Amino acid sequence: MFALESWNLLRSLRPMLAVLLMVSFGGKAAVTGNDSRPNFILIMVDDLGIGDIGCYGNNTIRTPNIDKLAQDGVKLTQHIAAAPLCTPSRAAFMTGRYAVRSGLGSTGRVQVLLFLGGSGGLPPNEITFAKLLQRQGYSTGIVGKWHLGVNCESRNDHCHHPNQHGFDYFYGLPFTNFNDCKLGEGKDVLVDLQRALWDFSVLAGLAIATLFGLRVCGLLEVSLKAIALLAVIGLLGLVVWFVPFELLQTWNCILMRNHEVIEQPMNLDTLTQRLMGEAERFIERHQYKPFLLFLSLAHVHTPLFISEGFAGKSKHGWYGDNVEEVDWLVGRMVDVVQRLGLAENTLMYFTSDHGGHIEDADARGQKGGWNGIYRGGKAMGGWEGGIRVPGVFRWTGRLPAGIVIDEPTSLMDLYPTLVTLAGGQLPQDRVIDGHDLMPLMERRVHRSKHEFMFHYCGVYLNAVRWHPPDSDAVFKTHFFTPNFSPEGAGGCYDIKICMCHEGFVTHHNPPLLFDLARDPSETTPLSPDTEPRYAEVLLRVKEAIKAHRSTLMPVPDQLSWGNILWKPWLQPCCGTFPFCSCSEPNTTTATPRETVA
Repeated sequence: MFALESWNLLRSLRPMLAVLLMVSFGGKAAVTGNDSRPNFILIMVDDLGIGDIGCYGNNTIRTPNIDKLAQDGVKLTQHIAAAPLCTPSRAAFMTGRYAVRSGLGSTGRVQVLLFLGGSGGLPPNEITFAKLLQRQGYSTGIVGKWHLGVNCESRNDHCHHPNQHGFDYFYGLPFTNFNDCKLGEGKDVLVDLQRALWDFSVLAGLAIATLFGLRVCGLLEVSLKAIALLAVIGLLGLVVWFVPFELLQTWNCILMRNHEVIEQPMNLDTLTQRLMGEAERFIERHQYKPFLLFLSLAHVHTPLFISEGFAGKSKHGWYGDNVEEVDWLVGRMVDVVQRLGLAENTLMYFTSDHGGHIEDADARGQKGGWNGIYRGGKAMGGWEGGIRVPGVFRWTGRLPAGIVIDEPTSLMDLYPTLVTLAGGQLPQDRVIDGHDLMPLMERRVHRSKHEFMFHYCGVYLNAVRWHPPDSDAVFKTHFFTPNFSPEGAGGCYDIKICMCHEGFVTHHNPPLLFDLARDPSETTPLSPDTEPRYAEVLLRVKEAIKAHRSTLMPVPDQLSWGNILWKPWLQPCCGTFPFCSCSEPNTTTATPRETVA
């Protein structure tokens, strides 16, 4: 009788025991059994040239892990960044929209965010793919570079911060890696303005010393008030130069974990291992439920920094060493996915934010990337070398292996692709310029939805791509091109980086016209004599521009001087401002708590 009652009690408690077992095992059975939504691991390199990768034609730099990723998945050969520079390209990537829609197109020389203490950035009303995935219950994280702003009105409002844009967890560089971050590598920010302020301070100092000396010697009657006023002006010029610019390593080169500054300035010698450790631990923590990880590498932007095991190992100096280290990092990410058994439920993606910086070199050799057969590079508007980037996808068991797609695609396409796979809905109150890539990559369709693509240089429409539905041609019109220097060069070597505004470009009327299918290097412009569809192309492009511009709405300029210049009250700081200084302890063992935006 006792045994029978005990058996009946156990039977009645069986459902509750099953629930308790599922909870005790972290819910793994529930997730793997019922939630088929994929994980996403997005890997973006900074300033990598498409010609630097083996699977895109390089036969001297060793990239076996990236090549294997392409072998096991889909390689896009006409994958296009929406802008040729970091800030606008990443804004478009995050939002699925051209950067001009977010106010992140430049009107002049300032083409990216320059100070962490500025007030410009990705506007709070923009909806990133991370925010939509977060709403779908995904754990979302970004490890590495952000470069889309931090604060708006106060040091702690974090209005542009990744945590406010859908990322539960952020560890990395809220700005970027640039030359001021490494002693001995020179300066990057408004160098001519720095020089002018320094010259002004020196002249003011010489004037004060001269006037005071003449007064002491009795050779000239000069009011002490006048000398004092001149001294104040000279001191002000010195402060305006020294504080924001000479301390840039402290202001911009920092690491944050969520909203907290954890290292200021950052230590480049240990940065690679820390970023990879954080990325691996994020995946391990969230392996039992859908997650999004955006690994935004600080490589290969200058100044180049190299782990000890890679220094001097490539045939292309420091830059080649950097690319080979990137390949090793990609291999580590693949290894963790394989080790945790996540390959069949994880979409992995590899790309660069734009083309390589071909003008970046010094006495030690080339420090910027190689863009293969494509003309131009970073900051050069619509030239292919600045916007054509690697695009590799792997999803074991879902995407076919070894597929090469030569259709126009965009970094902006990640937005609708991720949101659709996660079961979310695209925003209906705004234009989304990207298109879902899955039908193309699964070979359910064979034509890109991008009939037209618009290539911006700052706020200026630089070029337009047209892929006619009835043809394999890919026509591209250039309305202006950068003035290369010195004459006959292939880049802006005199000023180190090309500009988009008047005085630095040459306008073309009629525009230059190329067919990228026949002339991917853009060497020979077409004419009415060489292209039967010449007039039709110009007409269709003109109509497309009119339709596109009708969708643009006025938005605040995030890259105005008022938004990009340094404001002390917005400067992220560990410690008491302006005495900002800290280093991260125990960098390999911490298990940080995530912050929900």
